[in-house]
Amino acid sequence: MQALLDFLPVIAFVTAYWITGDMSVAIIVIMGAVTLQIAATWLLKRELSRMLIISTVLVFLLGGVSLYLDNPLFFKWKPTGLYWTFAVIFLASQFIGKQPFVKRMMQAVSKDEMELPARTWVQLNLAWVAFFIFAGAANIYVAYQYDEATWVNFKLFGLFGITFVFLVLQTLWLSKYMPDEDKQDKGDPQ
Repeated sequence: MQALLDFLPVIAFVTAYWITGDMSVAIIVIMGAVTLQIAATWLLKRELSRMLIISTVLVFLLGGVSLYLDNPLFFKWKPTGLYWTFAVIFLASQFIGKQPFVKRMMQAVSKDEMELPARTWVQLNLAWVAFFIFAGAANIYVAYQYDEATWVNFKLFGLFGITFVFLVLQTLWLSKYMPDEDKQDKGDPQ
């Protein structure tokens, strides 16, 4: 259910754009969709994540400016603003707090605490910083170098694809730290 709520605004935005070909209509639709997302998330969980709040603020701020000035370029900066904000947060967590942000984030979503060496948590956190910087730069490159329809498709498929590839690579890299369940089930020493 949460995955559907997370992707609802982007799917609504892209669908509205595909149907109308009008970026202003698509921006209005995503504003409505994030409003529904906030309400549904609050009703289901009684809490809102920082990521959802930051994303919503960016949608309304940059979407509002785009609508007011009739210039969709401001809204096209939204994914970059979000990604680069997270890059700063993750990087700052290397120096502020007791643990990198990625460790706090993974422990918040996982019932089992993942055991990694401290150095690996730092490396993973920096990998996320690099990912966020790259994804934000890719978004801006596509926004300025390609037509509006291409950017809309990139927002859905390209950014999702980049994220999916990064998560697969992260999983493969972290797999050496995962317990081997076959050995544990058979009682074999590790």
